[in-house]
Amino acid sequence: MVVLKWLYPGMKIKRWLFLALAGLLIAALGADLLMEGRLLGDFARSFHHLENVLFGDEYNKPAGIVIVIAGLGIMVFGVLRAFHSIAGALAPGEEGRMADIIYARRSLRRGPKIVVIGGGTGLSVLLRGLKQYTSNLTAIVTVADDGGSSGRLRGELGILPPGDIRNCLVALADKEPLMEELLQYRFSNGGLAGHSMGNLLLAALADMTGRFDLAVRSLSKVLAIRGQVLPATLSDVTLYAELTDGRVVKGESKIPLTNGTIKRVYLKPSRCLPLAGALAAIAEADGVVLGPGSLYTSVIPNLLVKGIPEALARTPATKIYVCNVMTQPGETVGYTASSHLRAIIDHTGNLLDYVVLNTGQVPLRLRSRYRQEGAEPVTADISEIEKLGIKAVSGDLIYKTDVVRHHPDKLAGIVLRLIYSEKVLQEEGKYAMGQENDSSWRESSSL
Repeated sequence: MVVLKWLYPGMKIKRWLFLALAGLLIAALGADLLMEGRLLGDFARSFHHLENVLFGDEYNKPAGIVIVIAGLGIMVFGVLRAFHSIAGALAPGEEGRMADIIYARRSLRRGPKIVVIGGGTGLSVLLRGLKQYTSNLTAIVTVADDGGSSGRLRGELGILPPGDIRNCLVALADKEPLMEELLQYRFSNGGLAGHSMGNLLLAALADMTGRFDLAVRSLSKVLAIRGQVLPATLSDVTLYAELTDGRVVKGESKIPLTNGTIKRVYLKPSRCLPLAGALAAIAEADGVVLGPGSLYTSVIPNLLVKGIPEALARTPATKIYVCNVMTQPGETVGYTASSHLRAIIDHTGNLLDYVVLNTGQVPLRLRSRYRQEGAEPVTADISEIEKLGIKAVSGDLIYKTDVVRHHPDKLAGIVLRLIYSEKVLQEEGKYAMGQENDSSWRESSSL
């Protein structure tokens, strides 16, 4: 019955399938002519009699070759037109690129398995770069945000904050530009002022499905994203910061506004648990990347969820921290790259293999503007980093726009090189260990 559905009226495929079948039949007749009737036997006798009348016996072989070529040409044309018709129904306007699209998607599925952990704009920048090389991506996103549209929806509807998750979904989506503009559109008037369309869609889906993670999964299917986006936990958590002067600040959005130095951050309730899919992704990953993003309000909160640091400690994946390009007022004023690393180590222990640093120059016009806001380029103090037992990898990673951001492609390139080089070293180690064990076995056998 499934085969018969291809013959339904209006499919615009039957004509091309029949043309391809006719081409196959013509090619078979030509082959039979070359084989002097041994292929089709009595079935083609009348056809060959007509050929003999027209061409004579001496032209049988040339005529057979021409008929085979013509039949194959008709068959290929019919198949291509049928494929074009199917492509037009599945992806309107992309018919001419279907071969490229299929090849790209097959190649992306063979890419490395990478888990990225964080939140904010920095995480979406990295995802935009990585999705060009692999579709085996998992973004684990903080749910401690309590400001702006996310905070309002969280307070009014009791859902997890959707803002950072929306940004990651948009970054990973195979989408039309209009769809991205729609999801990122922010209302400016009325009761919806300040809300983005993507946040409202996630809120609606959460209400329809009854679970925030199902809402994220549903919107992921709509956008056909490359990979998956997971909240760090489904618990309604609040981020707290303890300052060096003894004050305690409640709420992610309020922490950067304090004029103090952060000693540590923590979550309440403290016994929040991650999704099983997040732990599985970390266990199976070839690489895990922390950041880029706000150190105390985007990166570290994910590492405070019970089970995630333990999973990072167990995984054989290459673990990389992408340090921010600029310090952040209210969080990391005066921090060097090693200061960022020490903050992570103080909260979770030393779980990292590499840190990626920017050593490119921030344009002067941007430096002066950021200086007015209290931000400076992060100093790449590589010697101090190496004292922590972490390898530093640096380069010019600045994306020259109106704001200071990492370059998506350059950053993704460094991350992929580290993951692949580490995999090669692991494979060589396994091979050397096997050789050593084999040699030891032979020696013991000879004894």
